[in-house]
Amino acid sequence: MAQTVCILLSSEDRSRLAAVIGDRNSPQKHAQRAKIVLHSAERRSVFDVARSSGVSRPAVWRWQRRYAEKGVDGLLRDQTRKPGKPPLSAKSVAKVLALPCSEPPGNATHWTGRAVAKAAGVSLRTVQRIWGAHRLQPHRLRTFKKSNDPAFAEKVEDVVGLSMSPPCHAVVLSIDEKSQIQALDRTQPGLPLKPGKCATMTHDYKRNGTTTLFAALNVLDGTVLGRCMKRHRHQEFIKFLNAVERKVPAGKIIHVILDNYGTHKHPKVDAWLADHPRWVFHFTPTSASWLNAVENFFSAITRRRIRRGVFKSVADLEDAIKRYIADHNRNAKPFVWTKTADEIFDKLNRLNLHLLNESVH
Repeated sequence: MAQTVCILLSSEDRSRLAAVIGDRNSPQKHAQRAKIVLHSAERRSVFDVARSSGVSRPAVWRWQRRYAEKGVDGLLRDQTRKPGKPPLSAKSVAKVLALPCSEPPGNATHWTGRAVAKAAGVSLRTVQRIWGAHRLQPHRLRTFKKSNDPAFAEKVEDVVGLSMSPPCHAVVLSIDEKSQIQALDRTQPGLPLKPGKCATMTHDYKRNGTTTLFAALNVLDGTVLGRCMKRHRHQEFIKFLNAVERKVPAGKIIHVILDNYGTHKHPKVDAWLADHPRWVFHFTPTSASWLNAVENFFSAITRRRIRRGVFKSVADLEDAIKRYIADHNRNAKPFVWTKTADEIFDKLNRLNLHLLNESVH
């Protein structure tokens, strides 16, 4: 847009515009438009007119052209706008909601917003707005795994009971290992976080070896005892158990919650347990590692220290893990389990009922 007209004011129009500016009851927008035309008639530059009137240059051009086309009456009357789009019919809204719950077209696995917009004859933004209002998220997928352990109920009650009501004069530990932690070095330095820009990191990397973190989470105070080792065989597991044995004060029973990994049930591990009668193992049900509290610590250290880390060697990686554990222990808090075994069973029963209904339909 640019200036296309030259303002020539008659004495009558000049008087009307001056009266509009001088009338304290005139709308502010009318007074502003009158000033634009009066200043333009003085052959002032567009920049000066815009600055003195408190508007932008395109606004000056627009009202100059409006006066040239329709006179003073055009300045005092807003143009009518085209009527807005009618609201979407209930039938169209129902179609937008029903399509994602049906089989997708072609060989696709799920409906996308654009596919639904094309099929329903509406815009993508309309589809997104309807989905948002009804909390429908076809792009998301949650995974689950139901344990088929025949002793599931007994093990859940045992593990949850230890977490919620630990025995007196005993230590409750949650033990597991995080294997194959890679020491990854990026091929180029990344850029730091800036306002309006996220941090960057190269998609490719250089592998500098791996390590395995053995960790024991003390459920009573939240502290973690960790050891990094090259492998995760029963030999390394027994070494870690010996390290924990040396840390726990004498005279305390040690209850350990751990999963069903083969290393934990190795005959030599069983022999070690026989030689250490104060140790008691409590195994979680199969496919139910979420009952093991140390998994939360593994998740935290992965997100906060390992995933975005840059490690030149395995030694750098292990040093970073040790320092993270030390920082964690300085601010450790007791692990608090909130769900009882009965509440867990009730939720699983509701899930089973839902899956049964879906299979019937």
